Amino acid sequence: MNDQARGLLLVTSGIVVLSFDGLLVRLAQADGWSIVFWRGLLMFLALGVFSLTARSRASLKAQPLISAGSALLLALISIFFVLAVIHTTVANVVVVLSTAPLFAALFTRFFLREHVGLHTWLAIGVAGLGIMIVFAGAFTPTDLAGNGYALLSSAAVGANLTLLRRHPAIERMPLIALGGLAAALIAWPKAQPFGLDATSYWALAVMGLVQMPLATLLINNATRYLPSAEVALFYLLESVLGTLWVWYFLQETPASATLYGGALVIATVVVHASLTLRPRAALPA
Repeated sequence: MNDQARGLLLVTSGIVVLSFDGLLVRLAQADGWSIVFWRGLLMFLALGVFSLTARSRASLKAQPLISAGSALLLALISIFFVLAVIHTTVANVVVVLSTAPLFAALFTRFFLREHVGLHTWLAIGVAGLGIMIVFAGAFTPTDLAGNGYALLSSAAVGANLTLLRRHPAIERMPLIALGGLAAALIAWPKAQPFGLDATSYWALAVMGLVQMPLATLLINNATRYLPSAEVALFYLLESVLGTLWVWYFLQETPASATLYGGALVIATVVVHASLTLRPRAALPA
């Protein structure tokens, strides 16, 4: 398996796992800050023990500012996502998150001076059309706050993927653990972590101990093998899957436009993945 195939496998698996995030936030039935606190703390507990290895500590010490920056971005991604889901529909949130490839491509181009392939730009453009179709059927003025939080989360996703692409040698697992701890500490003053129903803790346990650590680890490791813009492109797939899970399990029915736009998004991701896997022609001598 070459690096491109390995990267595609990692990011696709990670996005599928991540797509259950909105559903789990809904099932938690708690205020946003309490959800952020518990899932961040549980992520830290789930991965923190693995972050104590000599290799992990050496990685953090070698790039302390970069490590702190990535951990903070991961915390912001989590905070803004949860607040977005609390304020608006899951369909709206995951659709807005689909702008992550635009941010990643821009950050990659202007900060890393890394070439972004034409097929990636075309895929972003076509998928963007799919997102516009979804917005046409789902957007209302009352969703502005939630959409704003989702846009901030999307920008943080693009920034973090670009940062990790620039520093592929940094161990990902301790960054995810520290990001969870940072999110929990930021949320703590506003959270009510011990006033939730028993059913809420089950959803939070699945989210914090399994779903979020696994998804984040897979996606962040994909940046070792693929440019950040290509990794971020797969967040478009979450916009479809995240909507479908909430629709199926909670009967939060999406508009017809969401289905049509989502179909275009999935087709775009499939075509882009096939082009990425295709062997590149050798340069002439």
